[in-house]
Amino acid sequence: MGLPCVRKVFTSIFKIGAVTKKCCGEVMVLGKVCHDAFVKKTLEDPIYKNLSESTIANKSIKTWNTCASVIGISPSSSA
Repeated sequence: MGLPCVRKVFTSIFKIGAVTKKCCGEVMVLGKVCHDAFVKKTLEDPIYKNLSESTIANKSIKTWNTCASVIGISPSSSA
């Protein structure tokens, strides 16, 4: 995944932003396991220790499901 898309995905989960269709395609290629690992590893960084894990988990799921929908993959089949 290219750095511009990493930034868009990060922003959509940890801040406020949207992921482009191109970046959604890159997220889907990497897969759900990689997406979840990215979120988990980021939350382990002390910089993000004050973030609500449940809020981040919800935003992560929303980002994944939005990308799955944009790309035309059923969110449940891509888990």
